[in-house]
Amino acid sequence: MNLNKIAVLGAGTMGAGIAQWFCQAGCKVELQDAGLEQGQRAYQGILNSWDKLLSKGKFTSEEVSAFKENLSLVAPEESLKKDTDLLIEAIIENQQIKIDVFQKLCAHFNESTLLATNTSSIPLDAIARELPSSRQEQFFGLHFFNPAPIMKLVEVVCGHWSNKKTGQELLNFFQERGKKPALCQDGPGFIVNRLARNFYGEALRLANTEDKEKFQEIDTTLKEVGGFRMGPFELMDLIGIDINYSVSESVWKSFYYDDRFAPHPLQRKMVTSGRLGKKTKGGFYDYE
Repeated sequence: MNLNKIAVLGAGTMGAGIAQWFCQAGCKVELQDAGLEQGQRAYQGILNSWDKLLSKGKFTSEEVSAFKENLSLVAPEESLKKDTDLLIEAIIENQQIKIDVFQKLCAHFNESTLLATNTSSIPLDAIARELPSSRQEQFFGLHFFNPAPIMKLVEVVCGHWSNKKTGQELLNFFQERGKKPALCQDGPGFIVNRLARNFYGEALRLANTEDKEKFQEIDTTLKEVGGFRMGPFELMDLIGIDINYSVSESVWKSFYYDDRFAPHPLQRKMVTSGRLGKKTKGGFYDYE
């Protein structure tokens, strides 16, 4: 599979990370966001990341120069290249907004362009069924994990209409470039987010109240005894408590409100108060 030209729609944390990884994998990448300032921040953030990696000796100056040549920022009012090989959508986790975006873009890109969503919890088929039949078999989930340039796992998700051969080719593409992809079928939370609900949920039920000492105790135990690189409260702060809560609600509803997937009131309390983790300088822990 030759994926040389990539378009990434959405320049938030995930979109920027995805764009950075594809540039490092040797692809030409167009990055676009609905907000001009957000796009500019993401673009500069990626350049700054490469400069830091260069200073640490992770890449050579020649490699970093090539990465920067691979990345271009497309203003909101401009059109992405029609001959793009792969479009990855990484916008807000809202089913109808995603449907509207893909319906619009189906008419723009060439018939050969693969379409993918980075959704972590919205059913793939709920989006695909609203697309033209000629596009449904080219539609996949590509669920990256934060930070996308570092985290090895990518869930390659096939829906009901997805071309299974193409899904395997996508898996091979990521394997050949150092990722650890997992091929999975469409379903609530796919693999990781389904399993992770209990990682977060049981930790929240153990703590039960807003108590930093309990958060620290649980995180430390799971790291030192369980071998996890991050504890559940640290990880929720990194991901964003609002995003984690939204995924928890989505998976819970998809499993017909099964108690084992139920969100915890503490998650809702944190979101309501605007304490969303590192991005707001405070969540389960405080940050400078």
